[in-house]
Amino acid sequence: MTKKQKKTLWRILISGGLFLAALLGPWSGWARLGAFLIPYGLIGWDILWKAVRNISRGQVFDENFLMSLATVGAFFIGEYPEAVAVMLFYQVGELFQSYAVGRSRRSIAALMDIRPDWANLEQDGQVNQVDPEEVAVGQTIVIRSGERIPLDGVILSGNSSLDTAALTGESVPREVAPGDAVISGCVNGGGLLRVQVTRPYGESTVARILDLVENASSKKARAEHFITRFARYYTPAVVIAAAALALIPPLALGGGWSGWVHRALIFLVISCPCALVISVPLSFFGGIGGASRQGILVKGGNYLEALAKTQVMVFDKTGTLTQGTFQVTEVRPASGVERDRLLELAALAEGGSNHPIAQSLQAAWGGAFDRERVAKFQEIPGMGVTATVDGATVWAGNPRLMAQAGAALPPDGRDSQGGTVVHLAVENRYQGSILISDCLKPDASEAIRLLKSRGIRTVMLTGDSKGAGEAAAAQLGIDEVHTQLLPEDKVRIVERLLEEKPAGSTLAFVGDGVNDAPVLSRADVGIAMGGLGSDAAIEAADVVLMDDQPRKVADAMDIARRTLKIVRQNVIFALGVKALVLLLGAWGAANLWEAVFADVGVSVIAILNASRALSPGKSSRQQGNIS
Repeated sequence: MTKKQKKTLWRILISGGLFLAALLGPWSGWARLGAFLIPYGLIGWDILWKAVRNISRGQVFDENFLMSLATVGAFFIGEYPEAVAVMLFYQVGELFQSYAVGRSRRSIAALMDIRPDWANLEQDGQVNQVDPEEVAVGQTIVIRSGERIPLDGVILSGNSSLDTAALTGESVPREVAPGDAVISGCVNGGGLLRVQVTRPYGESTVARILDLVENASSKKARAEHFITRFARYYTPAVVIAAAALALIPPLALGGGWSGWVHRALIFLVISCPCALVISVPLSFFGGIGGASRQGILVKGGNYLEALAKTQVMVFDKTGTLTQGTFQVTEVRPASGVERDRLLELAALAEGGSNHPIAQSLQAAWGGAFDRERVAKFQEIPGMGVTATVDGATVWAGNPRLMAQAGAALPPDGRDSQGGTVVHLAVENRYQGSILISDCLKPDASEAIRLLKSRGIRTVMLTGDSKGAGEAAAAQLGIDEVHTQLLPEDKVRIVERLLEEKPAGSTLAFVGDGVNDAPVLSRADVGIAMGGLGSDAAIEAADVVLMDDQPRKVADAMDIARRTLKIVRQNVIFALGVKALVLLLGAWGAANLWEAVFADVGVSVIAILNASRALSPGKSSRQQGNIS
């Protein structure tokens, strides 16, 4: 507990003791009034002061005013115990609120405890601890085992494994070696690393993430805006209603002032909107914190609310559902040609190219490239390459290149089978083909299955060929696929899907945050995959998944839906109980003790329920539908 919370707790305990002494003591007359005024003044002076101060500033109708008016009025009509009890239990509710909000903030602070305290700067053969903000781009820092990486950079020397849990929520370490990029916020779990800084601290990953999380609460959900507006009109309305309840019946019926004033005071205590004003923002705050624990950064409660209402999920393909790296997935030699010989010819012929397809062929072959064996390399745009290998002309490319070489393709030679096919010919003799595919991410199928089990329509957009796109969509079980798209085509299709989506629902687009900025900004919710260290992802998207797992999309939706469910529970519970007890109070069937429960009790229960949003609940691996 904080120092302020401890002070409030002591005030509650001492006031509670004095209140019991006043209740049990043989007091009468003025002595009885004084016995109850002492605990009332001790526990309620700050509420009274806030009410007076706010009135002087023109802020009349708030919970401080309602509690002060109700309790002071109770003293005037002789209900001393009820007046002290209302103020005492109100302070108990305030303490619960303070503790719950503090717990939420501490949880997020502990989660995002990635701000580096120092950097080990290497200069002139010496290593000195300096503030990370003092390190310039191009300088070298040293990260020892167990230390947090303070700045983004590239490893100059050293091998290690990095703990990225604070950023991604994943416990699996990431192996790094010289030449690899590292980002601030990760913990060095192995050997000594020397890193050349590539960004100043203010532009580093850790600084940007901290700024994002700290400012998330400024973007309120519609439910939060509704509660703010509701309280603005609701509070003066109930004060007017209480005044009418105290004045109109006695005037109309003649007399009975004490009883009707008592009902009006009960009405005021019950009507205090604390449960809604506190619990709804706390629920969204907790939801954002719970998502952060799993490496899901949500830029505001409005995006959490929109994500919960998503009915259409649109995916980019390359780098989002696939790994974005090409691999040889099938080798189909012609009759009389050995598999290894076909790979060798392809790798040598493509050896002069830096295209990803050429690199995948080199990796599949595994041999050392010998320039002495290759001559007259030529890249033919839109077709492939030709080169002289071991004195013979080798053609490697698409069917059009084979036609140019005079090599006859087999009947199925034009079938892409879900990837890029490289055909090979030596002189004019066809040698076979190699299938190269962009492999799906390990959890991509699970991600689509989880989303479809939640009633989400899935769509995939890709610039890849029709064969490659449709094969990936069929393998994943995606509902709708569009292929061979340019960036403007993706925007056009998303706009059409936005028009077709069910009323009241939202559309989310999931991309890599680099090439999909126009679509990310056009969708109702933009989700960036693989945001670990990606500037474009953090800037363009509304939700950033800090690792490269499509399954986290389903996790993000589950957290959003659970948060909104908690918000609805609190709103229905608070308004339902208050409406019931308000009617009872106006009818004269409820006293100040029931009023205390309707205010403080409902607030405490709503706050405790809102605190559940901090816990992400069951993971998407463990649960099926979320309603």
